[in-house]
Parts: sequence; structure tokens; C-alpha cells
Amino acid sequence: MDARIWSKLPQRLLDRVLAFLPPPAFFRARAVCKRWYGLLFSNSFLELYIQVSPQHHWFLFFKHKTAKSFFYRSNTNGGGNGDDNRATTLEGYLFDPHEIAWYRVSFAFLPSGFSPACSSGGLICWVSDEAGAKSLILCNPLTGSLSQLPPTLRPRLFPSIGVKVSPTSIDVAVAGDDLISPYAVKNLSTESFHIDAGGFYSLWGTTSSLPRLCNLESGRMVHVNGKFYCMNYGPFSVLAYDVSVNSWFNIQAPMRRFLRSPSLLESRGKLILVAAVEKSKLNVPKSLRLWSLQGCGSTWVEIERMPQQLYAQFAEMESSNGFDTVGHGDFIVLVIKGSSRALLFDISMKRWQWVPPCPYLHGGCGGSGGYGGEGELYAFAYEPRLATPVTGLLDQLALPFQSLSG
Repeated sequence: MDARIWSKLPQRLLDRVLAFLPPPAFFRARAVCKRWYGLLFSNSFLELYIQVSPQHHWFLFFKHKTAKSFFYRSNTNGGGNGDDNRATTLEGYLFDPHEIAWYRVSFAFLPSGFSPACSSGGLICWVSDEAGAKSLILCNPLTGSLSQLPPTLRPRLFPSIGVKVSPTSIDVAVAGDDLISPYAVKNLSTESFHIDAGGFYSLWGTTSSLPRLCNLESGRMVHVNGKFYCMNYGPFSVLAYDVSVNSWFNIQAPMRRFLRSPSLLESRGKLILVAAVEKSKLNVPKSLRLWSLQGCGSTWVEIERMPQQLYAQFAEMESSNGFDTVGHGDFIVLVIKGSSRALLFDISMKRWQWVPPCPYLHGGCGGSGGYGGEGELYAFAYEPRLATPVTGLLDQLALPFQSLSG
């Protein structure tokens, strides 16, 4: 287009074009002029951005040694120190599954002593490492904004945490690993936090008991249609927390006796369970399968199975170390534990492919799915957003929180 035509376009129209740009292109465009640089601080532009910007179903990866040492490092006398933990979380790695592109984002603006726990609505939830009452921070890695929640009422060690951020409300559930003594923990209770634009809030005042004999080792929760879901281990089942009635219930997992490394994820408003299936005593080939929970809330239907040749390659790389699974939109990422190898599945296209090495990891190289370097990647579903207005509700209550904690 002729440059003279661009110069005569209404500013509102130009802003609309910029609002449609994916975050990397938007931040590059900010270098064009002072006005574009200041768009990130313009209320009128951010309001337009919230209205028209398309959703981006991306993933955010962090590097750490093992999933538990990542969270426990500062809670134990061995296995590293706080400085080592800080070094692993200073930066994250954004992955765009549409363009198969990596980007690096810094978290140096965060206070020390916090680790990432979950994400929702463009915000990453970080939880305090120290055993006791848990402090949570919601941060936007693109803008560097921070919003802190008041500390939980009950002391905990390694709770499972779920967060749902909508345009007008924030819901948080913290469950399990109640610190009943300096030497023991039990999965006994759940605390819930809620705040919304209608003026209703519950600052951890809503509590509920967990089902008996539950084991929430994964630390992950998935939110689908008003409920938080998490895996229960020994035997495998799915625990569901209904936010509206403040109650837990149990859902039997499919083929629960033969599952390995089961994970829950949300995809297009549905709860999906992903797991390896191993029937050692039956004439059934080992496989990796996906099931979808049906509307009745108790029935699972198998929706996909990894091709057998690919599963043989995946199992050889995994070597029974296990894997974590994260879903977002039409995409599912399987990350092999103890490494930075990851496999991407596009549900709509029924296409599997190895994720290319992250160029920002030292020694990142290799063949099909291979990576160099040390440590492993830990993934979260992430939707990059330039603004999340609902955090203003937390900022308005920041002073009362500080006085209560002080």
C-alpha cells in the first residue's frame, strides 16, 4: 500500500490493526514511534485491545531439574538452595504452536521465594516456596504487572492450586498438604478465594473437606465449566471440586488399573484425560490414549490414540520416566520428565509432531525431538494478554491485605 495512504488512515483504524497483532509483532511495532510505544499505557487502546484481540493458545515453559525439587528446593535442608531455585525461574520460554516459534520472557521483576503454579486469563500464578501460609502472586509476564492475594489461612507444604481468571472475576482453590505438624502433612482441606466485579468476595473464608484417602501428588488443577479437576493417585481417579456448591466428588478414571502418567487438561471447554496404557498380562499393545469426559460427568469416551510407531519412539525416549501433559485450545503438549523433549498434538488436524528445540536453552540441539542441555521443561497453558482488567479489583484491596498480613 502506498505510504501516503497509510499516513491518512484514521488513528482509530490503525489502533485496531495493531490490536490484532500477536504479542511479538506488537512489541516490535512499538519501536516505530513514540505514540505506538505508549499504546501499552493507553487506556483507550487497551479497551479496544480487550474487545477485538483474538485468543492465542500458547504454552509457557520453565526449566527445572525435577518437578518436586522445583517446588521443594527451599523447603528442605538438602537438594540445593534458594539461589539455585531463583536461577531456574528468572526466565520462561513462550511457545507458539501455530507458528512453531519460541520466545523468551523475563521474570526478574518477581520477588524471590516464589515458584510458578498455574496460569489463567493471561496471568501466571506464583506460590510462595516456604512451608506455612501460602502467598500467591498473579503476574502478567508481558507487562510485568503484579497483583498479590492475601495469604491462605491454613499452613501448607505443597498444595494443589487452581486459578480461573475471567474478564470480571477471579477464583482460586488451594487444596491438600495441610501442614498438621512440622514433620507431617495430610490432604485434609480446601480453601477458596473469590472476587468479582459485582462486589462479592470471599478471602479464603470458604473451606471444604477433601474426600478421604485422596492423594494429590501432581499439584495441578484444571478448570472446566465451573469446576476444578485434579488427578487422585492410588488408585487413579479424578477429583472434582464444584465451586458453586463448595463440594468435592470423585469420578472413576477409565482403565484406571492400567494407566501410567495420567494427566488432566482442558481443551475447547472439555475435560480430557491423557495417559499411557499398559496391560502387561493381556494381549493388548501398549499405547497412549486420550479420553473426553461426557456431559453427564461420569462417562469417558476415547477420542484419540497415538499411532503405534510414534508411541514406540516416544516410549523409547521416555524410558518409563513418565511425562506431563498440558492442553490449550486445539493443542496438547507432552513433555518427557527429566528432559526437554516435547511432543505436540493438534486435535483438530489429528497431527503429531516433535516440538523443535528451544533456542534459548544452553546446548539446545538434536534430531527428531532431541535436545541438549540439562534439566527439564515444565509447561503451562498460556494466553498472552496485554491487559487483564479484573486485577484492578485486587489492587483496590491491596492495602487491607497488607494490614492484615502485617
